[in-house]
Amino acid sequence: MTFLTPFIISPLFMKHILKGLWVSPVQQRWASRLPMNTVVLFVPQQEAWVVERMGRFHRILEPGLNFLIPILDRIRYVQSLKEIVIDIPEQSAVSLDNVTLQIDGVLYLRILDPFKASYGVEDPEYAVTQLAQTTMRSELGKLTLDKVFRERESLNLNIVHSINQASDEWGIRCLRYEIKDIQLPPRVKESMQMQVEAERRKRATVLESEGTREAAINVAEGRKQAQILASEGERAEQINKASGEAQAVLAKAEAKSKAIRLLSEALAEQNGNAAASLSVAEQYVSAFSNLAKESNTVLLPSNTGDVSGMVTQVSCFWPTNKI
Repeated sequence: MTFLTPFIISPLFMKHILKGLWVSPVQQRWASRLPMNTVVLFVPQQEAWVVERMGRFHRILEPGLNFLIPILDRIRYVQSLKEIVIDIPEQSAVSLDNVTLQIDGVLYLRILDPFKASYGVEDPEYAVTQLAQTTMRSELGKLTLDKVFRERESLNLNIVHSINQASDEWGIRCLRYEIKDIQLPPRVKESMQMQVEAERRKRATVLESEGTREAAINVAEGRKQAQILASEGERAEQINKASGEAQAVLAKAEAKSKAIRLLSEALAEQNGNAAASLSVAEQYVSAFSNLAKESNTVLLPSNTGDVSGMVTQVSCFWPTNKI
């Protein structure tokens, strides 16, 4: 009769066995797509296969035909050299003016060094995602809410720069980061809407006042120009009138001078005095005939009827005849 001897397993041995059998989600993800060692392997373009020989890093297979030693060589990691797009999940962040924001984004990266990406970090994509989230919260904490919307492009550049500084040891280069959406609290959104409406009303009031000011300035400028033109026209009219009067005075003076000269020449001729006496007598009689018509009061000389005496007095001032 055979008796079964009980087999007692120590906890340390059991822990060692479970550790060997347990596979992390990251290792399972990598193992699910790792190719088998078939001695002759064809590596696709834009991929890097990391090979370990007896558990240690051996080399990186280039695209094309490659040969491996069975059992000894094992393909441990497969890294894609294409540009990778990672969706950054929505998270909350607090701005400099204590406003809570819900923000998400998209991260574009590329593996530059397959060795560092394989052995420098456990899960490169997860590490970069967590780094992007923490960096985004840190950068948002440096800006106020208004600057978050105005400086969105500079915020993306700062996040990319911060990620590249930390991910250099992982062999990963962040190409760009784009913020997809920014969600605001309802009260903050309402206050911003009220601020926008107030700003629009302010701009409308300012534009209306500027329009009224421009209209008043244009009216005043038109009146000023009208007054200037009117004064210039009046000045030109006065100048023309004065010029005409001056020319008329000159013409009268020239005519009078010519008449006096002709009269002087006529008196100097023979029988000129007699003709002048006759003309003066006629004017004397005509003047006395018009005195009673113009006024009721008339002052007459004592010798009104002595026409010859008046003519003789006037002729004393005439030049004598030249024989």
